[in-house]
Formats: sequence, structure tokens, C-alpha cells
Amino acid sequence: MNTGCIVGVMSLDQSFNEFAADHRARGFNEVVDRQWPALTVLGTHEHEFQAEALVVSGEMWLSAGARTHHLQAGSTFELDARLPHAGSYGSAGETYWVARRRCP
Repeated sequence: MNTGCIVGVMSLDQSFNEFAADHRARGFNEVVDRQWPALTVLGTHEHEFQAEALVVSGEMWLSAGARTHHLQAGSTFELDARLPHAGSYGSAGETYWVARRRCP
């Protein structure tokens, strides 16, 4: 069953510019280097965009539906637009690169 949240693993051998170029070529219109301070907690929320992200440092816990995923450097995640989700970040904070595709 697709919950609108897909988690995987990817090599960290690409640069931010390569990540951005790849996603822009695939129709994503915004790519951001997102950094979260240590121990930040975000309650349930949603976005008006589809997201594909690569964790490049630190760790986070991403909850969507009934599942919580522990993500570390090299982890990837994809979220459908308007999917309710929550996140919390580890003691070292976290950085991920995220490509966003705005939805009508």
C-alpha cells in the first residue's frame, strides 16, 4: 500500500549542484539545501509541493501515516504533496537536499 511516503538509500557521491540539475531536469522547480538545528521537533503539517530529498548529514525521524522512519546520511525520502507528516531531528541537527515540485 502506498502511503505517499517512500524511503530509500542513495550514494552520497554527488554534489548539491548535480543533485539540483538532475531534479530540475525531471521537472522539479525548486531545490534547497535545508538545515535543521539540533533537537528540532515539527508537529504534523503538510506542503503544497511534492518533495524528493537526500539526507547528507545528521539524522531525523520522519512520520507519515502509521509509520516512523529513522533517516541518516545517505537516506532518501519522497513525500506526496498535501501528505500529513511530522519530523524530529537528532542531537547534531540534520541537513538534507530537497527538490520540490509545486502542485496546482
